[in-house]
Amino acid sequence: MLRKRSVVLAGHATSIALEPEFWAMLEAQSQAEGLSLAGLITRLDDARGPRSLASACRLAALAYAGGRKA
Repeated sequence: MLRKRSVVLAGHATSIALEPEFWAMLEAQSQAEGLSLAGLITRLDDARGPRSLASACRLAALAYAGGRKA
């Protein structure tokens, strides 16, 4: 089941729907890096290129879980 969260990116509200396991990895990554979850997602948004924000978040969570920093 997807869990939707709202974030503000560049002054605009948007929502991201991810599985709870991906949210857990993103939260762990943000804490490990001393960032808020919104700060981490902003960084991912800035670097995502043409892929969707949800895809960028999933890839970052997988990279973090695999021991690589996204």
